[in-house]
Amino acid sequence: MSATSAPGSAKKNAIALTVGSKIRVRSASSENESLVSNGAFRGLVSIGGDSSLAVELDGTVAEEKGRIRLIPLNALLALDVLEAAKAEEEKRADPASPGYFG
Repeated sequence: MSATSAPGSAKKNAIALTVGSKIRVRSASSENESLVSNGAFRGLVSIGGDSSLAVELDGTVAEEKGRIRLIPLNALLALDVLEAAKAEEEKRADPASPGYFG
């Protein structure tokens, strides 16, 4: 799948999941249910050779606010990016933030 767009349409940026992005993850739970996790993406974690998404829960369920949930990649059913955060490289190169003499 290519990140380029069809001829005649506006160019679209490549999709990247960046640390700090607000996300909603639907993952496998029990046989007939799925678990929904809302929060901020904190990165990928490797445990025993298996990779998981680290999500800092946002408090949709009050007692879970601030808890870090690790979701194994093989349990992912869907991931919605609700608000994308700028990548660190973009933040450093941002001309809108003046330097010491700016």
